[in-house]
Amino acid sequence: MITILDRYIIRKFLGTFFFMIIAFVVIAVVFDVSENIDDLVMTTAPWYKIITHYYLNFAFHFANLLSSFIVFLTIIWITSKLAQRSEIVAMLSGGISYNRILRPYFISAFILVCLSLFLNHYVVPRTNRTKYDFEVQYLKGAHTVQDQNIHREIEPGTIAYFYKFNPGTMSGSNFSLEKWDRGRLTWKLLSSGATFVPETGRWSISQATIREFHPDGSETLIRKAQFDTILNLDVEDFGLRSEIVSSMGWSELNAFIEDQRLSGSGRVAQFEIEKYNRTAGPFAIFILTIIAVSIASRKSRGGTGLHLLVAVVIGFVFVFVSRLTAVSAMNLGFAAWIAVWVPNVIFLLVGLWLFSRAQK
Repeated sequence: MITILDRYIIRKFLGTFFFMIIAFVVIAVVFDVSENIDDLVMTTAPWYKIITHYYLNFAFHFANLLSSFIVFLTIIWITSKLAQRSEIVAMLSGGISYNRILRPYFISAFILVCLSLFLNHYVVPRTNRTKYDFEVQYLKGAHTVQDQNIHREIEPGTIAYFYKFNPGTMSGSNFSLEKWDRGRLTWKLLSSGATFVPETGRWSISQATIREFHPDGSETLIRKAQFDTILNLDVEDFGLRSEIVSSMGWSELNAFIEDQRLSGSGRVAQFEIEKYNRTAGPFAIFILTIIAVSIASRKSRGGTGLHLLVAVVIGFVFVFVSRLTAVSAMNLGFAAWIAVWVPNVIFLLVGLWLFSRAQK
């Protein structure tokens, strides 16, 4: 049963949260406009597209990105105000248990977790897709490649390799092509580079050495200065902006990760972190709720300012631990789901410890 106390706290919680979200989004839009004003003025995009296709979707992306941290600041702010006005003390003195006071906070947190899960899995990927398409068409290039030593399985048993690939010139250096049959290398091409020719749909390969390995152990060696051939190889297989992953729906992202794993991509862990973050991020709201109420419910001489300072420090530590575990997953081979959920588990323990020491 929702009481007057519940409605009072829920109204303050949700009202302050959405006000802060709007304020942060407006500030972010202003900074983005000031940073990209030259590109926006020079672009051929109509103004209504800049607003509806770019900044409206930018607002969804930014609001969802900061939602957990803003929830944390919101709870710190409203609870600290209640504590400084001795309202928390009055509730406890009136016989209301500390656990009962937490109920409206968790009702509000539950609403925001459900909203964030819905946005993460259904709304934000679509808005990111619209924003990404606008950037590709009017502001940025479609592809950037930072990886080196890129391997892709373009057909069963056929492995393509580039040391480095440049999507702008549609060419790559140190190209090789291998064909395997039941674990045995049967054919290999080595060349100084390969370039895709859009007019013909062929790949132009230069300074190539072709070796064919026979079952009896002998081999045939052929050298060619230059030749053109058709390969089941798309330029987009090598050029990929990281933003495109955030624009994929759940099933599309799962299929994409499986394709990247089969092709030998070295960025599978990065994509899996994006996948698991869509669920772990919203559930962090429950954990941050425990921490925030436990910190801010005690009246202190430093007032709300001290509580906000503690909140900012804890927020930065949480982001640092999240980044640390994510980098560990990508570089040290940790499972992505472990890297994503470890910060939640650590801060859940911190929250339970703070809750045990909270003024009751």
